[in-house]
Amino acid sequence: MTPVRRDRADRVPGAVGTRARYRRILRFAAWRLAVTWWFELVLPRVGLGRISERTRTKRMRRFAQRFHQLAVELGGLMIKVGQFMSSRLDVLPPEITAELEGLQDEVPAVPFPEIRALAEAELGAPLEAVFASVEETPIAAASLGQAHRAQLLPDDSADTGLASGVVLKVQRPGIDAIVAVDLAALRKVGGWLSRVRLVSDRADVPALVKEFAQTSLEEIDYMNEAANAEHFAADFADDDRVAVPGVVWERTTRRALTLEDVTAIKITDSEALLAAGIDPAEVAPVFASVMFDQLFSNGFFHADPHPGNIFVTPVTGSSAERRWKLTFIDFGMMGEVPPKTRSGLRKLLIAAASRDGKGLVTAIRDLGALVPSADSVKLERAMEHLFARFGGMGFAELREVDPREFRDFAVEFGDVVRSLPFQLPEKFLLIIRAMSLTSGVCSSLDARFNMWDSVEPYAAKLLGDERGNIVQDVAQQALDAAGVALRLPKRLDGVLNRIEEGSLSVANPRLEQQVARLNRVAQRLASVLIFGALLIAGSMVRTDDTVLGSVLMLVSVVPLFHGLWVGRRRR
Repeated sequence: MTPVRRDRADRVPGAVGTRARYRRILRFAAWRLAVTWWFELVLPRVGLGRISERTRTKRMRRFAQRFHQLAVELGGLMIKVGQFMSSRLDVLPPEITAELEGLQDEVPAVPFPEIRALAEAELGAPLEAVFASVEETPIAAASLGQAHRAQLLPDDSADTGLASGVVLKVQRPGIDAIVAVDLAALRKVGGWLSRVRLVSDRADVPALVKEFAQTSLEEIDYMNEAANAEHFAADFADDDRVAVPGVVWERTTRRALTLEDVTAIKITDSEALLAAGIDPAEVAPVFASVMFDQLFSNGFFHADPHPGNIFVTPVTGSSAERRWKLTFIDFGMMGEVPPKTRSGLRKLLIAAASRDGKGLVTAIRDLGALVPSADSVKLERAMEHLFARFGGMGFAELREVDPREFRDFAVEFGDVVRSLPFQLPEKFLLIIRAMSLTSGVCSSLDARFNMWDSVEPYAAKLLGDERGNIVQDVAQQALDAAGVALRLPKRLDGVLNRIEEGSLSVANPRLEQQVARLNRVAQRLASVLIFGALLIAGSMVRTDDTVLGSVLMLVSVVPLFHGLWVGRRRR
């Protein structure tokens, strides 16, 4: 890292020195993890779960406000994290999504002189020599770069076949250094999370951070983004639902990108859509279907489909029934679905659409998203129960369901719910991100949007495609059945031998009750260990952060008192 690059990073609005930036991110993450651990894990275990429930909304709102402030001040990858959370309108409370929504549009802009200097260095000539004009006020300021309207020179316009209006996208000066610091901080936080068994059993956090790092580094290479745009355009070349801006390769480098200007109506701007005669509720299922095509058919998908990256473009003079298109921009973050994973996702979608609990569990296992120790039989029963009662409901309808029904489900399938038998496979981070953002955008377009209405017809289409391989599937199942039949006598003989040897294990409810009682005692005794951990952690942290260290030392008194009270009661 050269001194010039560090100076540039320090001049970026909201950026701070690399060391201070690193410490600030870690301090924020450590504090939030400590608060979450205390309220969501410790308090429920000592019988104070009501405190956690009563304060959850307030805590989440405070978290969103503080993260918003942190992301705007630091910029970089922190904006990306905030954009992801702000788009989860389907599962996150409005206190969080509303607070973070502005991160998509209110990123501070870099002064134009700095943008000009970087663009001219990349293009190798003054802007006046390569463009007819460039607007100094940006039309968009994103976390990694910002965009300015420009006009191509007449000769360039004729050579490219594009209209003279283009968008010049330039990286934020010093963004390489900022991304490097943010990734280092995320690796540190990932290391912390990998030591939490509940997390490490379900996700390889270092691998996820590595995947995110690779995606982020690709995103700041505009040559890669230009190639992605052309790949995406080729996939939808014959699809009248989708439009993609053309690339001006002669005015594109690693840190400067020139694209056709396709600015139109932001997909979540309902008022503008209605003013153009477009019903937002009609846009949602088309958008979902286009995203399904990318994930389940093409295998190459837009992994950052937040509202700022999708326009609805009215089409004039068209005889088609639909007089608009979905225009995608910003192809820096793209994902690929390998054929095997794509096949598993197709089976997952078909099983979900047909309410097939057993098929759904099988598809989840084939994708590597089921922990090896999961009880498949119980999980299948739980899925079938969910399909029978809640299948086909949208998120808006689920919010209206009597909470007692969810409690009854939790009681009946408590073991499955508590065990959380799922894990996050590698290469799934971008898939989950894309589907989460898709669901959030659709819910924003139509509050009563039901994803099932889009899933079912698409699954029927996939099922038709799969019928070509039905003979192979039946043959494979016949071979599997024959194999089971051949192995059955041997397995029965093994069971009889275990009975004769006395090594066949059987369930003993009384013994299980005794073990459960001992387990509860051990959990209470763990309060004393928690006290020691908090006290030691507080004393160590206090040298660098007096407030956080003092708080940790203070709260350590609670598990201490609990442990003493349990011991006194036992005597």
